[in-house]
Amino acid sequence: MTASATTSSSTRTIDLADGLSVTVSEFGENTDGQAVLLLHGGAGPRSVAGLATAMSEHVYTIAPVHPGFDGTPRPEWADSFEDLAWAYLDLLDKLDLNGVMVIGNSLGGQIATEMALRDTRGRLGCLVLLNASGPQPDDEGDIVDIRTIPPLEIGGLSFANAAFRPDFSKLTDEQRAGQAANQKTQAVYAGENFVYDPKIRRRLHRVTLPVLVVWGEEDGIFSARYGRTYAGAFPDGHFVPVPGAGHFPQIEQLGATLGAIGNFVDTVVKPDENA
Repeated sequence: MTASATTSSSTRTIDLADGLSVTVSEFGENTDGQAVLLLHGGAGPRSVAGLATAMSEHVYTIAPVHPGFDGTPRPEWADSFEDLAWAYLDLLDKLDLNGVMVIGNSLGGQIATEMALRDTRGRLGCLVLLNASGPQPDDEGDIVDIRTIPPLEIGGLSFANAAFRPDFSKLTDEQRAGQAANQKTQAVYAGENFVYDPKIRRRLHRVTLPVLVVWGEEDGIFSARYGRTYAGAFPDGHFVPVPGAGHFPQIEQLGATLGAIGNFVDTVVKPDENA
């Protein structure tokens, strides 16, 4: 990764060919046609903001808001991860980006995987999945359907360190309403099975890109065993556990997450540049 000239950020709305509009935060400058596309999970764009800033010290980074999250518009037809995957491939076409590293946390990782399965124009260079949803688990105990538990318990399952767990009692009515709206949008995209796709594992052999699966070991929503199995389903999958982190390693252990990504780039994605 090459250093960008600046780490300033800006936000704009980009209209895509299918009529969908996507709000995108851009960090750094697009100077060489390479980029990181950073996809948030159900926790919303703020859950990847720190990672976006850190990545932009090395490469132009774009972080879209999934339509329907944070009050952005979502047309009724956009109702699946597949729809978002096509939309973000259109976004890369519009920005004329190649060799893109797609990083996705939670459901953002599942969208990244769906993109790789559909990338007929070779826009992607590699994937980085952070405690991502995806295949149906071998053991039902490896995942927790968060629709079945109270919000207060979700924080305990998501974070290893209690200091990072949200205090819902301090939320304003507006913040509560925003969270509820985001949860409804997440449910629309996720569909009936919500936290997994029963068919996607059979297709992962088609993803020939290098794939790094970074996993907070203390995730109470997706077990580390699930993450290791996920990585093993890719022909060029690499698994890195992160101690002291739960469902959001990019928040609880940002340094370790960045280190894993940097090592992946140096040894797997671009080894010749570091020989």
